[in-house]
Amino acid sequence: MDYVLTTDALGKRYNKFQALEGLSMHVPKGAIYGFVGKNGAGKTTLIRLICGLQEPTSGGYTLYGRKNTEKGIVKSRRRMGAVVETPSIYLDMDAADNLRQQYRILGLPSLEGLSDLLALVGLSGVGKKKARHFSLGMRQRLGIAVALVGSPDFLVLDEPANGLDPQGMIEIRELILKLNHEHQITVLISSHILEELSKLATHYGFIDSGRMVKEVGAEELEAACRKCVRMEVSNTKALACVLDQMEVDYKILDGTAADVFAKINVSQLTAALAEKGCEVSSMQERGESLESYYIGLVGGEKHA
Repeated sequence: MDYVLTTDALGKRYNKFQALEGLSMHVPKGAIYGFVGKNGAGKTTLIRLICGLQEPTSGGYTLYGRKNTEKGIVKSRRRMGAVVETPSIYLDMDAADNLRQQYRILGLPSLEGLSDLLALVGLSGVGKKKARHFSLGMRQRLGIAVALVGSPDFLVLDEPANGLDPQGMIEIRELILKLNHEHQITVLISSHILEELSKLATHYGFIDSGRMVKEVGAEELEAACRKCVRMEVSNTKALACVLDQMEVDYKILDGTAADVFAKINVSQLTAALAEKGCEVSSMQERGESLESYYIGLVGGEKHA
């Protein structure tokens, strides 16, 4: 697999506080990578390191095939845009002037593509309105537009949905999906808003106390969090036979318990089981949210 970013036992210490410890992560090219952790887990520290705002105290990372100790890492960082903690915008400037300023900072020879960027983030109609009068969602989208100046193909967003109202979350979500699907931009999103992240991410990295607890793909995570009906019956062989006839996906747990992964007609199922002399003692809907999955990982790690 082709990776945009990998870290190798990455560590960062601030005096006596260990913010990151032996962190190893892998962000595939083309992914929307959800970097999950509670506040203070080390998410922003990782982002500040890969952006070159701080240096690791141990380990290292590789960005587009270049190690952080190589001189060429600067060229790799030019392929990356980032919004770290809060959007880097000038509140006394309008949206277009904010982008013009970023063009100057990067030393770009022309303002080509500026209007396209404003349209991409949904700010082409704001005119001369100063950024201080923008909603939080508009500021976040302007910050993303600033990060996209120079046409990076790797976008790093630190808690992009933090503090947004539902409409603002939808706008940011749709923008991220558009950047990924239509512009082939790899996205790393740090977040603790797991419900929103689950609508975006193709890959996840779960971090706790500066350590990577687990990396997992969205399909594997969906399977782990899959909703089901837990059935307790007198004979799971009879249950399996009936479910096979109904072409329903299931998993036998033992001689009396099974998980059924489908909406089922209870009357039809119990009648079919009765014909085979199989009694149903209980049926209970089960399932795990992304949040409970994360809490389970963190709890397991702490008590390992």
